[in-house]
Amino acid sequence: MATSGFFPTRYKMVFGTFLLAMIVLFDRILLSVAKDPVAASLELSDKQMGWAMSIFALGYALFQTPAGLFADKYGPRKILTAVVALWSLFTALTGAVWNYGVLMVVRFLFGAGEAGAFPGMARAIYSWIPLQERGIVNGINFSGGRIGAAFALPLVAWLIDATGWRMTFVILGGVGLLWGIIWYWWFRDNPEDHQGMSEAEIDFIQANTNRAVGEEKNVKIDFSKLFRSKSMWLLMGQYFASNFTFFFCLTWLFPHLKVKFNLDALEAGLYASAPLIFGALGNWFSGFLVDYIYRKKRWALSRKVPAMLGFFLASVGIVASVYMETVTPAIVFISIAVFGADMTLSPSWSACVDVGKQFSGAVSGTMNMAGNIGSFLTALAFPYLLDMTGSEVPFFYLAATLNVLAMFLWMAIQPQKPLEIVLR
Repeated sequence: MATSGFFPTRYKMVFGTFLLAMIVLFDRILLSVAKDPVAASLELSDKQMGWAMSIFALGYALFQTPAGLFADKYGPRKILTAVVALWSLFTALTGAVWNYGVLMVVRFLFGAGEAGAFPGMARAIYSWIPLQERGIVNGINFSGGRIGAAFALPLVAWLIDATGWRMTFVILGGVGLLWGIIWYWWFRDNPEDHQGMSEAEIDFIQANTNRAVGEEKNVKIDFSKLFRSKSMWLLMGQYFASNFTFFFCLTWLFPHLKVKFNLDALEAGLYASAPLIFGALGNWFSGFLVDYIYRKKRWALSRKVPAMLGFFLASVGIVASVYMETVTPAIVFISIAVFGADMTLSPSWSACVDVGKQFSGAVSGTMNMAGNIGSFLTALAFPYLLDMTGSEVPFFYLAATLNVLAMFLWMAIQPQKPLEIVLR
């Protein structure tokens, strides 16, 4: 493997995107942890809090494809810097809201700003990361989000107690701004332009990516072809199911545990962090499995097998958790479900980079748009189904059903076949 000194420069880029993923989920989970003081301060019901959580996902979903397109056109250096600055601003402004309407507007714009994060990362991965390393790199990046969220649950609960919920949002907004400044100073869109790259590492990257230098300057995407593509719709469908399961952990798991098992905020935070740690492990395991199978010359199976196994575990875990009467076994099975759901991320994003090539930002953004429509519905489905039926069981069975359907969708996905979406 080519190196640049002891630590290849491309791995330093991965460390930067890992930290960004931590910040993304850290900021995203804030409102869930701050639910009680925010609701008390603004006099909001559970359904209103559900809308406040879900409106973020709607803004996030609607701006995925445009953000990915901008990353393809202008490069991840400028776009990631811009979107991090934008959502960090709205993270801080959340601490200044004074009523429900303002909270909804700020949360929607916060989601719209965060929309460019993972499509921007995907575009950077396409240019910087060889095919045989993309599985573990995607796994590392998404594990960063889970680790960030896991740390956020108890840490934010403590920070809210120490400084109040308003100042907590301001402090964490500042962290994102600092990352953006460092990223713009250090990163370059093309590895050939980075001063830290050795010739050997540049040659290794160019020889092992499905990228031609300068290709992005000569072609444009045909969105009518993109949305007529069977592969695109299959990727969107399976990612809808994945996010429907996982987003529950970022919205309603913390308050659900507090109520069902009569826990205080710190206890609920510690228990709710366990599935997120398992999610990180699922990302690492899946990333390793993707690359291991790919090195066996099984390109398609390297994406299909980890994803289908993950959806199977998610289905089993989410249903089993319903029948646990105490918090520890319930968390064990929810952790298995999240481990499985997060196993689907590395193959999903690797497949988007595979089939999207120079349009990997737009393709991954479109898939993530569908996934976050699932997130939007999750944040609403849980409180509304609970209110309609008096039980959380229908929600968990709905999530399991979607996971089973996603397994069948993966049978038809062909990641080794690039999308024919060039504008002629």
